[in-house]
Amino acid sequence: QVTLVESGGGLVQPGGSLRLSCAASGITFSIYTMAWYRQAPGKQRELVARIFSGGSTNYADSVKGRSTISRDNAENTVYLQMNSLNPEDTAVYYCGARFGTGVPNYWGQGTQVTVSS
Repeated sequence: QVTLVESGGGLVQPGGSLRLSCAASGITFSIYTMAWYRQAPGKQRELVARIFSGGSTNYADSVKGRSTISRDNAENTVYLQMNSLNPEDTAVYYCGARFGTGVPNYWGQGTQVTVSS
């Protein structure tokens, strides 16, 4: 059984930072592409960042330069460090996993990030 469990969301002021974590089990983590997506109210789920098994990454233009995705294969965990947060970053953030490329076929339950003063 595959499980992805996100943590680290919460309420943060504009300009602040958060580090999201996603702990995976039930997959051979090191060979999976891991990704963070987000979904704001009334909007479609969108890709935030992705890290491939070899360590290469890509980011949405909206977070590029202020977010970093990383992975710890020994801990089966993927992280998303987000800095200079603004209200437009408010969303539920989901961790996803897929062997290879494409939309994840495994998802976590999501963690809420709210950016507000």
